[in-house]
Amino acid sequence: MTTQQPAPAGATGTTPPPPLGAYDLTDPQTFLDVDPHALWRRFRTESPVHWHATDTPVPGFWVVSTYADVVTIYRDNKQFTSEQGNVLATLLQGGDSASRKMLAVTDGPRHREIRNLMLKSFSPRVLEPVVAGVHRRTRELVAQALERGELDFVTDVADHIPINTIGDLMDVPAADRERLVEWNTQTLSRHSSEDSMLDEVMARNEILLYFSELAAERRRNPGDDVISALATATVDGKPLSEEEIVFNCYSLILGGDESSRMSSIGGLIAFSENPEEWRKLKDGEVGVDSATEEVLRWTTPAMHFGRRALVDVPVRDQVIRAGDVVTLWNSSANFDEDAFDDPYRFDIGRTPNKHVAFGHGPHFCLGAFLGRVHVNAMVDALRTMVSGIRLQGPPQRLYSNFVHGYSGLPVALTAEPATPAAAGAAGKVTG
Repeated sequence: MTTQQPAPAGATGTTPPPPLGAYDLTDPQTFLDVDPHALWRRFRTESPVHWHATDTPVPGFWVVSTYADVVTIYRDNKQFTSEQGNVLATLLQGGDSASRKMLAVTDGPRHREIRNLMLKSFSPRVLEPVVAGVHRRTRELVAQALERGELDFVTDVADHIPINTIGDLMDVPAADRERLVEWNTQTLSRHSSEDSMLDEVMARNEILLYFSELAAERRRNPGDDVISALATATVDGKPLSEEEIVFNCYSLILGGDESSRMSSIGGLIAFSENPEEWRKLKDGEVGVDSATEEVLRWTTPAMHFGRRALVDVPVRDQVIRAGDVVTLWNSSANFDEDAFDDPYRFDIGRTPNKHVAFGHGPHFCLGAFLGRVHVNAMVDALRTMVSGIRLQGPPQRLYSNFVHGYSGLPVALTAEPATPAAAGAAGKVTG
């Protein structure tokens, strides 16, 4: 496959592209209107530590785009904090209501204590039986998709896998899971510009209320699930507050569902558009684990995370002042030419592949192991069960400056010739 370099962002013919200051990174439409690879290449080259001014009462913020700088700031929890928000939208509003109540926006000793508590439920040893269930459910859904032939890969396949895994770990009733997927999508992104910010707020409130009721029930009747573990846990002899329990349940649904779904969807698109890489996967020339890492890098569902500076910090030729908002763009860092050879090539054999799709440093994603399992299961099911992928129309992109993903993907999948063993294994999804 030949390497394709991105065209200059906003360029048409010989017309020079607009200055970087003309691009509004707070506006989701920006990411639908331009070639993001071209835009981020310009940021890394022309202004790697860039001050993004605004024309509104909302304050400006720093845009950090190179892999080296992004990783350095991720590691630095002494000079930068997550406690005033970790995404652009909440940082520009002045803070996050979940601060010091949810792991992602808690720092210091409390962060370590809550993280260690939750890690017990997410260790590879504890999740070992879950992994088999993920592979089984994925294969069942792909088998059903192959029976249909033509389908929407988002709503018919991808939407049903991570939420059911997280739902099993949290013992969420099966009947409630579809609603959680829809609320979850609305809290992180919108289907289109016609959806309002109010829809996002209402969806978030619905999730919080739902888990508040579920946590109260688990306090009375605990089980072996993650919610029960949070509801009955103590740190320094004291139980977690109701807000800590509810916000951390909310965080698990956000991180555990959305990123895995979007990586699986984007991976299917990548294989359909890169037939040589699809061949390498099918022929066993490259293993599923390596392909999984490249799918994660290539898709990078969480486009950015954010921090606020606690002190003045020099970075390159700039000084980030105490109190300034700093955004770290994974979707740029994962395509940095200084960190990845031929980054615009989807290369499932890429090594090394130290992407930051799950972040980095003290706030490295708690559910990274499970996220990899979901993508790995999908790649493996496609490799063994699907002979051909054909997109039936353009993917429907989400309207977001945080989640890079899709709300719809019409595809036609062709099955591998069935063997007696495979035919006997195909079944129905049980939840």
